[in-house]
Amino acid sequence: MGSSKKTVKKSEKSRHNNTRRKSMVKTFTKKVLLFLYKNEIDEAKRYFNKVQSILDRFSQKGVIHKNKASRKKSRLSKKINQHVKIFRNEQ
Repeated sequence: MGSSKKTVKKSEKSRHNNTRRKSMVKTFTKKVLLFLYKNEIDEAKRYFNKVQSILDRFSQKGVIHKNKASRKKSRLSKKINQHVKIFRNEQ
């Protein structure tokens, strides 16, 4: 009986931590997209580096699947590169 209570407590704690970590990924991703929208490419790249680091770390810890982390990084980098290309053509 005691171990099942411990398991419930442990899973509740890990669920809380995973939710917090996933929220962190979403927040930094939104910041990258916001800076892209404002055409602040340097800031977007800086936050993209942070997002990459966070995604790699959380995929290693099992918070998110490694393929999902890779997909998110790929899509963000693609958007950044598109904005860089557009920004160069405007100048």
